[in-house]
Amino acid sequence: MTGTRAIYPSLVGKRVLVTGGASGIGAGLVQAFAEQQANVAFIDVDQTAGADIAERFAPGRFHFCDLRDPTALGAAIAAIAEDLGGIDILINNAASDDRHSVDEVTPAYWDERMATNLRHLFFAAQAVVPGMRAAGGGVIINFGSISWHLGLPDLVLYQTAKAAIEGMTRGLARDLGRDGIRVTTIVPGNVQTPRQQRWYTPEGEAEIVAAQCLSGRIQPVDVAALALFLASDDAHMCTGHDYFVDAGWR
Repeated sequence: MTGTRAIYPSLVGKRVLVTGGASGIGAGLVQAFAEQQANVAFIDVDQTAGADIAERFAPGRFHFCDLRDPTALGAAIAAIAEDLGGIDILINNAASDDRHSVDEVTPAYWDERMATNLRHLFFAAQAVVPGMRAAGGGVIINFGSISWHLGLPDLVLYQTAKAAIEGMTRGLARDLGRDGIRVTTIVPGNVQTPRQQRWYTPEGEAEIVAAQCLSGRIQPVDVAALALFLASDDAHMCTGHDYFVDAGWR
């Protein structure tokens, strides 16, 4: 891709929280919002990668947190809101797409996967809503996944959680819209990150590209570009829906 990427004046100075911001798409989001001169903080469970991304794009604004612990999550968000003076934009990005078979799922593993991929999105949203209401509005962007739309193998719990996120977005958008809070879902395709390259051989990646309408591999910066638009005032009438960046993968 050539040319200059969009600049959004409405994002300058906005207070942004990204979950799962230490690597992959999340790190791309932290970088992209920082480059728009937003005030970015992020949460992650990876202390080493988090410290590196913070040093580069968000000095002093990395908060270690295991998002599966609602109490720890609430405390982290409260600390970030106090540090930033509020939160205008919440990016619910954190997730883990570990592979598993149907036969190996236990009730404990079910609960752990829902805590990892679904529950924290709601409670993060719940935590930022009072401040957004008081400020007259805000933006919540949830991250879904192309996987359940395609019915990919060995991901049934991940896909269950990601399908539920799109329903959550619809419900939150309805309940919060009159408070000026917009809620959307970004649905990425297969994004070329170090984690995803653990799962796919070069032959597998070639199969993904062959199934896309567009050639090439989606990069974190491509996903971040959509997040910037949806978070900006340019998207002031966008809420309650899912927005795909998947190169037409079908």
